Amino acid sequence: MSGVLDQILESKRARLGRGEYAVPPGTANPPGNGARFVASLREPGVRIVAEIKHCSPSAGEIVQGADGKIETFALAYRRGHAAAISVVTEEDHFGGKPEWLPRAKRISGLPVLMKDFFISPRQLDFASSLGADAVLLIVRALQPQELAALVFGARQRGLATVVEAHGAEEIPAAAEVVPDVLGVNARDLENFTTDLSALEKLAAAIPRGPVRLAESGIRSREDVRRLAAAGFEAFLVGEALLRSEDPEEMLRELRQP
Repeated sequence: MSGVLDQILESKRARLGRGEYAVPPGTANPPGNGARFVASLREPGVRIVAEIKHCSPSAGEIVQGADGKIETFALAYRRGHAAAISVVTEEDHFGGKPEWLPRAKRISGLPVLMKDFFISPRQLDFASSLGADAVLLIVRALQPQELAALVFGARQRGLATVVEAHGAEEIPAAAEVVPDVLGVNARDLENFTTDLSALEKLAAAIPRGPVRLAESGIRSREDVRRLAAAGFEAFLVGEALLRSEDPEEMLRELRQP
């Protein structure tokens, strides 16, 4: 493993080493509502997980002044009938802030996925304390035993698991831990380019059981149609919505049958 992902994980380990992501003593830590997150992705119709993020290593800044626009986007996603909201909270490479998650959840009322780079059970407690309903676990970022332990730990805390594979060779490892949602990301984690056509070919490799989630590179209703025809059941859309002049209206367009 090398490149951008390795740098992100090094930053995450450094933050954990400094004692970050600790839940203050006495803080109420209610279980997440993972069941609601999964149920929302299984409802009839086009199910979009709409994302909030400030920037990315590949795209640079996506939303200028993102900290002041969390509620604006979350409300637009609610009005556009997103199935859930994904909040990118990674600080060093995506410019996120953990406190964005409760802000987005509070105003939208939607189930929320904490999209970060989870490598420690401490982060699961932190996610639960923020009100997350689901967490993202990346196959390539974890050893098999680490992935299995984090999936188990998430379930103990009531959190749904979105286990993310990059490429056909990672799908069996993702399926092995029996996630609630199995996401396949069109983005290459080494160079952060996307290939939607490669994503189409991978849906059939996902076994029955988890929700099949297509991630990254989705920009139009036609993209959603192509991926739905391939077998995906839900679709994570970020940059296209965030750059849109009217994210609520774009979300409605993406959801058209």
